[in-house]
Amino acid sequence: MRAISHEGYFLNPEDIRFAIKSMSSEAEATSVKDLFLNNIPVSSKKRFIIPKTDTQKQYIEAIRNYDIVIGIGPAGTGKTYLAMAMAISAFLKKQVSRIVLARPAVEAGEKLGFLPGDLYEKVNPYLRPLYDALFDMMEAEKAGKLVDRGIIEIAPLAFMRGRTLNDSFIILDEAQNTTSEQMKMYLTRLGFNSKTVITGDVTQIDLPHGKVSGLIEAVKILNGIEGIKFVYFSEKDVVRHKLVQEIVRAYERYEKRTTEE
Repeated sequence: MRAISHEGYFLNPEDIRFAIKSMSSEAEATSVKDLFLNNIPVSSKKRFIIPKTDTQKQYIEAIRNYDIVIGIGPAGTGKTYLAMAMAISAFLKKQVSRIVLARPAVEAGEKLGFLPGDLYEKVNPYLRPLYDALFDMMEAEKAGKLVDRGIIEIAPLAFMRGRTLNDSFIILDEAQNTTSEQMKMYLTRLGFNSKTVITGDVTQIDLPHGKVSGLIEAVKILNGIEGIKFVYFSEKDVVRHKLVQEIVRAYERYEKRTTEE
């Protein structure tokens, strides 16, 4: 940990907690130093972002080495946040010329039609988590200018139809709420010199009853295709408040009991 500090990284209490947890894990083969120094430079606001679990480290390496990466796991495991960090890093290194962030506008209990405003104002609340992650990594003014110029585009999935995205880093968030048709449409948008990261939690599907999740179907269809990498997260990778990990674990136990009954 002293060596990590000498490299310019300031260790806060949460980092130390994850380091101790990492060292005490029998399945952990990666040294703490390697884990922390495998960082993602994003902007001057934060020197870099680091993976805090071995699965997160594998996820980052997969994004570096594959053009299509699908990250599946519970909330709080850093799937979208790390993908966003990799996208911004790739843009700053001029590896891509733009970033596209997409999300299906599927409501969880509230209908779009009940919300005030035009179409953009209706879908904007569903894209808010992507804006939050973006502004956490870049200065708001700089990020705002890039969004205004269309260099960073945050849009509902429906806006992707009919487009081919070259020289881009594309992230599809909440992919468990895509339909089969939407997922196929999205996967065929990938152009030359582009990467895409697809993230989702198959335990939180908000599609209407009877609709098949495009993410679940994609796992079955795409598994085994060379060039596509699947990364699976578990409650052990939750890096939010420590109670989130307990909540995820409690729900998994409950769902398992319900299925058995």
